[in-house]
Amino acid sequence: MKKEGHYLGAHSDQHLLYCDWTKRDSLLVTHEQFTTDLKANYKRMAQLGITKTDAPYFLPPYEWYNTKIAEWTKELGLQLVNFSPGTRSTADYTWPEMGLRYRSSDEIYRSIIDYETKNPQGLNGYILLLHIGTDPRRTDKFHLQLDKLLKELKSRGYTFFKINELLN
Repeated sequence: MKKEGHYLGAHSDQHLLYCDWTKRDSLLVTHEQFTTDLKANYKRMAQLGITKTDAPYFLPPYEWYNTKIAEWTKELGLQLVNFSPGTRSTADYTWPEMGLRYRSSDEIYRSIIDYETKNPQGLNGYILLLHIGTDPRRTDKFHLQLDKLLKELKSRGYTFFKINELLN
């Protein structure tokens, strides 16, 4: 995907939940756990030729964070970002045994296209999150449909930018 020109960035190594779902200001990780996990994520990305300079944006796991996580991210020289909700692109981590929470790649693709059609602004300015590293039980990898999705959206007049181009 990197060779195809896509931005690949940090999203945690172990996909830790940083703060409580009901008490967002309550941390579930220490500073050391956060830092160790994020450094491990960058170490894995380095094996693919992606450096911290190449990938200065960090999207927290579960897209759930608080002020302290934002501060720690900044301390590491990274900029925290989040995806645009509504398209269900993030459901690409699910696998069939999850039951009703599972979304197939075809369902995710259709959800993105349906959202684009129904939303008056379409997907202009949207940031989609796709997981290239997902549970092995998910054999239906959505990122393999990315080319199809981009072609469809280009046919609808969209131009694409990597997040580092969009935010700089």
